[in-house]
Order: sequence, then structure tokens, then C-alpha cells
Amino acid sequence: MAARILLVRHGQTEWSVTGQHTGRTDIPLLDDGRRMAKLLGERLHRAPWSGLPGVEVRTSPLSRAKETCELAGFAGAETWDALLEWDYGDYEGLAPDRIREIAGDDWFIWRDGVRGGERLDEVAARADEVVSWARSADRDVLVFAHGHILRVLGARWLGYEPDFAARLKLDPASLSVLGWAYGAPAVERWNDTGYLD
Repeated sequence: MAARILLVRHGQTEWSVTGQHTGRTDIPLLDDGRRMAKLLGERLHRAPWSGLPGVEVRTSPLSRAKETCELAGFAGAETWDALLEWDYGDYEGLAPDRIREIAGDDWFIWRDGVRGGERLDEVAARADEVVSWARSADRDVLVFAHGHILRVLGARWLGYEPDFAARLKLDPASLSVLGWAYGAPAVERWNDTGYLD
């Protein structure tokens, strides 16, 4: 079996509702975010997933990802700094409209990056580390992390430059699966939130 990587974005937080950039600030899940995580867990413990026996699980060390992981039924997952969200530096906690007031009307994070934080190529290097780990053995892996790092991870799995992530939208508590088709990296499922309906 070729390795697959299952990606889970954490449940809803106050800042994900308002659209504020949430990098390293440890914002907790809202009650709705906890509900989402439990529903995701129920989905992953039913067929065809059946609890993903033998899966290797890792999570971002930030509480919103760790709690999503635990509420989904994967307690005891190893925390990994490679899964931290993009460090937004001076733009931490700001919504895009406010950032445009500072950086200019045409600011676009995937092209212009952030001030005082991580460069996109640094985020991509962390994503590449996760991709390499995921492909290192014949077993599925499951990661709980954040919107932008997971989008970059998706781009890198597919062999694209990190700015391709702009085209890979991810909602809170979504499930995505990256695998293989005809021997090439492929998207099996992306931004699935059907179990939240």
C-alpha cells in the first residue's frame, strides 16, 4: 500500500469566524469547534475509515489542533512543530482588510508574504518535511493542523510551488486525503465537511 496522508484542519475558533490571521497565538476552540471535532471523529470511526487502524497520528502543538485531535478520538498523538501554522509576524491577529490598509490594497499573502514572520519558502520547507515523513513507510498518516500550513502541504504533495496553495481552500474541521493515482501524487478528497451538515 502506498502511503496516504489524511489532513484535518482544526475546528472553529473565534478568530477563524472573524477571518483574523491566527498563527502562533493559542486561540481555543469555540463550543461549535468542539462539536465539529466530535462529528469528524464519529465520521472517522465509521466505515470506510473504521478508526483508521494502524494510522500514525501527529498534531500541531497548538491547543486548537490538539483538542480537535483528542475530541476526534485520537488522544496521545505526537505533537510536531513542523505542523505549526504560518508565523504571520506583524500581521498576527489581523483580518485581510486591515492588513491591506497597512501593506497596500493589492496585498496577497501567497505573493507578498508577511512582515516580521515566516517567509513562504520557510513554511514550504516545513511542509516538505511532513511530506517526506508521510511517504517514508507503507502506512497511512493523519495530521491535525491549520489552514495555511495544510494548504501548502497539499501543494507540495502534488509537486507544485507553495503559492499553488492559494487555490486549495480549507474550511474548519475539514478532512482531506492525499494519495496516489497512476503512480503520481493525487488528491483523493479535499475540504470534505459533509459530515458537519
